[in-house]
Amino acid sequence: MKLYMTTGTHEFLSKILKQHPDEKMVLMQGSDALLVHETDGDSIFESPRRYEIVDQSGSLAKRGYAVFNNIPVTDEGRPLFEYRFKNRAGLIEEVPGFIAIRVLRPLDSDTYVIMTLWEDRKSFLGWQESKQYQKAHEKRGTEEGIDAKKDIFPRASYVTEYGVTED
Repeated sequence: MKLYMTTGTHEFLSKILKQHPDEKMVLMQGSDALLVHETDGDSIFESPRRYEIVDQSGSLAKRGYAVFNNIPVTDEGRPLFEYRFKNRAGLIEEVPGFIAIRVLRPLDSDTYVIMTLWEDRKSFLGWQESKQYQKAHEKRGTEEGIDAKKDIFPRASYVTEYGVTED
């Protein structure tokens, strides 16, 4: 399964969405507009950011609040990084307001994306305050934590957030 992303004006992306009603796509608005396309086939976008889905849970919905954790990973670090996510405990799924997660392997860059979809921003903040979050991140800052493997992260990670729009 693949996931493609493209940016543009809200109006332009909305037209693409309406031209392809049978495709699984979600339109989002943050500091820019983003259209996400999940498919087994090729993208309908002309020049998308391309990803393979490494791990997933839940279904993409045309509602909610999306959080993208963008994490640059070296070629050497990819196996360890993916192993950690493929063997995650699945605690996020227990949190109220959770809709979906996608762990995305980049096909054209070094930046993985951990995309989570929530009912609303309050649900996302609830995850960050939850016992499940504490358990999922308990090794952070220790020798066992993946963040201790500084040589696999060439740059700092960053987060982008979007509201999902209806059209």
